[in-house]
Formats: sequence, structure tokens, C-alpha cells
Amino acid sequence: MQRSGLLDRHIAFLEALRGAGLPVSLAEDLDAIEALTALDWGDRATIRDGYAATLVKRHSQRPTFETLFDLYFPRLVGEGARGARDEEEESAVRDNARALVSFRTQLLDALAGGDEETLSRLAAEAVARFGAMPGRGPGLSSWSAYTALQRVSPAELTEQLVRALLAEGRVDGEARRSAGRRIGGFTRRVEDDARRRIAEEKGPDHVANVAVRPSIDRLDFTAARKSDLEEMRREIYPLARRLATRLTQEHHARRRGPLDFRRTVRASISTGGVPLVTHHKPKRPHRTELVVLCDVSGSVASFAQFTLLLVFALRDQFQKVRAFTFIDHVHEVTHHFKPGADVVDVMADLAASASHAALWGRTNYGRAFAKFEEEHADAIGPKTSLLILGDARSNYSDLNERVLRDLAGTARHAWWLNPEHTRHWDTGDSAATKYGEVVPMVECRNLTQLSEFVHDIL
Repeated sequence: MQRSGLLDRHIAFLEALRGAGLPVSLAEDLDAIEALTALDWGDRATIRDGYAATLVKRHSQRPTFETLFDLYFPRLVGEGARGARDEEEESAVRDNARALVSFRTQLLDALAGGDEETLSRLAAEAVARFGAMPGRGPGLSSWSAYTALQRVSPAELTEQLVRALLAEGRVDGEARRSAGRRIGGFTRRVEDDARRRIAEEKGPDHVANVAVRPSIDRLDFTAARKSDLEEMRREIYPLARRLATRLTQEHHARRRGPLDFRRTVRASISTGGVPLVTHHKPKRPHRTELVVLCDVSGSVASFAQFTLLLVFALRDQFQKVRAFTFIDHVHEVTHHFKPGADVVDVMADLAASASHAALWGRTNYGRAFAKFEEEHADAIGPKTSLLILGDARSNYSDLNERVLRDLAGTARHAWWLNPEHTRHWDTGDSAATKYGEVVPMVECRNLTQLSEFVHDIL
């Protein structure tokens, strides 16, 4: 690669990182260049680690970095070593029943043995054999990870893989977890190779813009997959610790109360009446009570659960916290968040509660507000802050704005977090603007926006 081409690739790579949510500054750009001048460009792994050391600030950003690095600095081009095969051998790798059986046998052996090098080769081979989509129109990708994975069906090998791991002496639970991780890893390899091939056709910038998922702290709650949810859970308590530390420092910086005029004048007598030192009255600590009211229907449930977990991880910042969930009826869930409760257990309990409630009703904000006022009116008072979590989609039912206005009027403060992008507000059955006229509504689609909001209200 020529020097100008390498510089262009470096700049494009950094722009893609910024676009995916990684905060890469000019200083870090220069640090990366300085580090790379001292590294061996013949070793791809060394270059990758050099970039990571200078550009990645948090562990949660590493998967996004790895994906983009593979796009802009691929480990192979085209078919790699396979490109040297003659036409007869190449035709033998195309999709047919015999090739599929042979491939799945090799895949099972590699999964059972944990052979990373072979798994990487098989992932590229899977896309080449089973993911090709010839004859597609102009502008359409000719490679599909979904098609390859549907054909290979690695998940169907789970039971065979579990048996192989059990034969090695693993216990059942450990064998199943290990099998799930290995098959998930192979799936990601196939997706990576499909992206690489598409990037060769359309350029890495195209793939980075449309196919690369943002870092976990900027991934939409409503777009998160099961594996993403697991990673988000791990992020909640480190995020809470960072917020709590920052809030404590800021509270200490603002801990001086109003000027104590008498003490200041009395002290100035010793300096001829010049108030060289000011004295302040002690500042009374003020911690509000917090009531959280969460819509847990459908995809909004993940958003509500993560927000609840963060709020309860920060509960020391409040005098008292109570939480309620609803679909059309209201249930208090404060008891799930006992001190020392395991995050996974809390998530499972909340998910089970939401699933049970979903069997018996459709989302109805108006009815939920009325039920809350009827059964839990004592939860809100002049020292209480009310936080509502939901997408404001009420299936065209009565919105009961009067009740919400009464609740918000009783509380000291009221906010509404909506996990939908603002461009979707007021579409379909969304009543975002109407409810927003009663309670200020804020877009909150990811962990970054959630942490910013919590910091602001505290």
C-alpha cells in the first residue's frame, strides 16, 4: 500500500470509529501515528494492538474497534490462499449436499477442539460456499452471512458439541455454556467475513455506515440482541460507580452554603474591617425521594429494566426509591432491588413479571396512571421526583392527561424518558407530544444518553 493510500486509510478508519461512537480526539490520532511509526507493519496483530492501545478507552468499545479494524485492515483479500486453486478445485467447493455434510463435520471437529485458526478458515469458506448470491442487481451485496448461516445451521450442532465436551469430562451446565460461546464465536466470524467481502465490493466506508453496530454504550436499547443485553448488564454497575464518583466530587465542590454575613464582618475586625476571608453557613444536604413508573411492554421492557438497574445502583444518591411497572395495571417492584441483589436475578425476575403481565393486557397509559393514582397516591409528595419510562404508545386509548397532570403537579420534579428516536414520536399511536406538554420528555435510547440524564437530574 502506498504512503498516501495508507494515510487515507488511517484517516477513514478514525472517522469510522468516531461515527460508531468512539471518542477519538486529534491528540489520540497523533498518538496512534507516533506509535505506528515504531511498529512492524508486517505483523497485523501488532498494528491492531497499537491502534487499540492509543484509541480505545473502554473495554466495551473493543468489539466495535475490532469490527472496524477488520474492515479497513482485513487479514485477507478475496479468497486469500484459496485464490490459487484451479477452476476444477474451485467448482468443488460450491454448495451441494455432499459439500454441506463434509463442511459440518469439519466444523464440529474444530468447535469441539477449540481450533481458532481452523474456525477462522471455515468461516471464510462458509461465506464462499454457501453465502454467495450471484446475479443480484447493481448496488446489491453479493454476499450474505444470513444465507450462509441458514445453510450451515451451526446451532443444530449444539447437542453434538455438548456430547463431545461431556466426553472430555465437562459437567452439563459448563458444557452447554461453552458450546453456546463457541457457536456464537463462529457466527460472528461468518458475519465478519461477509462484511469484509462486501467492503471489498463497495468500500469499507459503506459497510461502516450501514452494517457495523455502534459501541455498546451507544447501541439502542430497542435494537439490542441477547448477547448485547448481557454486555449491557455488565456495564450498569461500572457506569453507576463512575456516575456516583463524579457526583460526589461535584457535590463536594458545591458544598459551601450561603454567605454568613455576621461571621464575615466579625472576622474582618482583625484586618481593619477588610473582609479578607468570607464565612459561609453550612449547606443543608438535600436528597429527594424518587418514584419510577415503567412501561414494561414489548421491546420497551429492556430499556425500562436497564434504567431501573442504573437508578437502583445509584440509590444512595436518593433518600428513598420506589419503582412500579405497568402495561395496563400497576405493580410495585421495589422489593426486587434489595441491597446486594444479583443483577442477573433481578433481570430475570423483572422479565418474568413483564412476560406474565403481557398475557393479560395491552399497553394503556391512561388506565395505568389512573390505577397508580388510585392505589399508590401516597408514593408522591412535595419531596418526590417522578420518573416515567416508556414510548408513550397507548394503543389509541384514553390518555388520561388530567391524572398525569395531577401526579406531576404533586411531585417536586417530573421527567419522562422515551427510548424512541424523536423522529418516531407522534407516529401511529404515539402520544409523545401530548404527554410531553404535561411532563418534559427526553429521548433516551442508549446507555450514554441514560448516564447523561441521570447525571443532570442529580
